[in-house]
This record gives sequence, structure tokens and C-alpha cells, in this order.
Amino acid sequence: MQRFFVLLIGILFGIVLTKSEVISWFRIQKMFRFEEAHMYLIIASAVLVGAISVFLIKRFHLKTIAGEPITIKEKKWQKGVVIGGIIFGLGWAITGACPGPIYAQIGAGTWLALATFAGALVGAYLFAVLQPKLPK
Repeated sequence: MQRFFVLLIGILFGIVLTKSEVISWFRIQKMFRFEEAHMYLIIASAVLVGAISVFLIKRFHLKTIAGEPITIKEKKWQKGVVIGGIIFGLGWAITGACPGPIYAQIGAGTWLALATFAGALVGAYLFAVLQPKLPK
């Protein structure tokens, strides 16, 4: 039952991504060309919701759906964040998707997103292989 609930939330999230046109390659291209504010407003609202959520989790010591305490670890600043962010942004600009919308694009019938999905899998595999050699 718990997995069904998680699947249902994922499907609803995909519908929201699709209806808000976040998975549209054209919207993303217009964002990177500074031609419209649509994506920036969506990203700003996501940051706001995330910040409020983290505040509420910390304030009320909320637990996971399995009843485990939620811990948010502090992360140290490192140059790998900048390098990874640049690689992420380039991939986003080229493919029109970050990891979340890939599933929504596939679900919406954008079959070219399968190439993006394969690229994301290769990237995750390379990160896992190279992680011990990366600066910490």
C-alpha cells in the first residue's frame, strides 16, 4: 500500500510538471535565452516551497512515511559543486530536461527523452565509479 501511495504521488508530480510545461524543451530554451520568465517563476516557487518545507521539517521534527526521523545534513562548500552545476546546466540546456522531468517526458510520449534517460544513467554510473577519486 505504501508503494502504491508513493507511485501515486509520483504520477501526480508528473502531471504537475506536464501541465506547468516544465518538461517543454521550448520553455527551457526560452529560459536559457532570457526570453520569458515562466521557468524562473516556477523555479522560484519550487525554492520557496522547499525552503518552507525544510523549515517545517526542522521546526516540528517531522518523520518519514515509515516513521523514521528526517535528518538534513550540512554540506561543505567545494569546487565540485560549481563544476557539477555547470555540467548539469549544459545537459539541461541540450536535452531540455533535468532528472525529474525525464520520466514525465517519457510518460507524455516524448520518446527522444529515452536518449536523455540513457545519458542520465551513464552519468550516474560514471559518478559512482569516479566518486572515490573526486575531491571531497
